[in-house]
Amino acid sequence: MRWYVSIGAVLVAGMLAGGDVAAVAAPGVGREPDRRVEKESSPSVDVELILATDVSYSMDMDELAIQREGYAQAIVSKEFLQALKAGPNGKISITYFEWAASNDQKVIIPWRVIDGPESADAVSAEIMKTPVRRASRTSISGAIYFAIPMFDENPHRGLRRVIDISGDGPNNNGAPITPAREAALEKGIVINGLPIMVKEPSYSTMDIENLDWYYEDCVIGGPGSFVVSIKDREKFKEAIRTKLLLEVAGRTPERPIVRTAEKEPRVSCTIGEKIWQDRWGR
Repeated sequence: MRWYVSIGAVLVAGMLAGGDVAAVAAPGVGREPDRRVEKESSPSVDVELILATDVSYSMDMDELAIQREGYAQAIVSKEFLQALKAGPNGKISITYFEWAASNDQKVIIPWRVIDGPESADAVSAEIMKTPVRRASRTSISGAIYFAIPMFDENPHRGLRRVIDISGDGPNNNGAPITPAREAALEKGIVINGLPIMVKEPSYSTMDIENLDWYYEDCVIGGPGSFVVSIKDREKFKEAIRTKLLLEVAGRTPERPIVRTAEKEPRVSCTIGEKIWQDRWGR
């Protein structure tokens, strides 16, 4: 079951009130012996959360800066820390990387445990100190394939494993998006999305109409997965905070706007590749 939620649909109080945090079993994932780490025998964190953020050239410098600030500020917000403490373990494990083309991913924050204001401040400061960069192409599939084995490198076992992807365009480089999504779902990983839709679609940036539909039908997946779309630049940071609160609390929106049926995607899952081929023929 997958959900779509717009900004303002989620109230922190309602999100945190009542009920246990939903848990998704995290099956073991095989890796080469020299890359594997010893995992704890029982969950010590509420969620293993990978933040994967788009730095492709279609993102302008202002958007990139707001994106960075949004995550940094959300992690130290009062609402985030309240959600953190509401979990059964009261802490999460988090890592943050930036992505563009299929072979372009850069880890900004290696795995860190956030268990209160001090550790949240440290992660926030580390996010902000790295210079903002931009790169070519958009490979959401590359970001997912890069993220999947990162869970093996995290020594802290979580009740849930989540990849949180933000981006402003469809996949146009590397492997197709749907097999990448299925590879993550097969390992018990949930994928949530933050489609950035603050600009009018442009020939030069390969933006598309209804990017939120594309994310909902082609990118996200797993129990309780959801999309929080950004259609107003002024609400960029609010959207990031909303999404992180939901992920930390293990919740789906209480009043979803649209429920997505398991049917043919409303936007082609290869639309990005087709646009690139039509315009540049390679």
